Amino acid sequence: MAKESLKAREIKRAKLIAKYAEKRQELKKIINGNDYEAKQAAIVALQKLPPNSNPIRLHNRCKLTGRPKGYMRQFGISRINFREMASEGLIPGVKKASW
Repeated sequence: MAKESLKAREIKRAKLIAKYAEKRQELKKIINGNDYEAKQAAIVALQKLPPNSNPIRLHNRCKLTGRPKGYMRQFGISRINFREMASEGLIPGVKKASW
């Protein structure tokens, strides 16, 4: 079980990412353009954005426990929870083979 403070930090980062996503995208377009002056200004503006507004900083966490490791993107849960739910029959179409 992850600490509540870590979960709260991830929620805060997700909000920052959503807030600055459009601005970051516009600056990236300018950076990929041909105008040298505008490119330099856009790079400086991009560096002044909060570091946690970068989508790279967001961690995938299990929706049930908050565990960051062993995350299965297709289901949004950790491998441990997936295994428990599959053996209880809560995930349709999954058969227990040899685990």
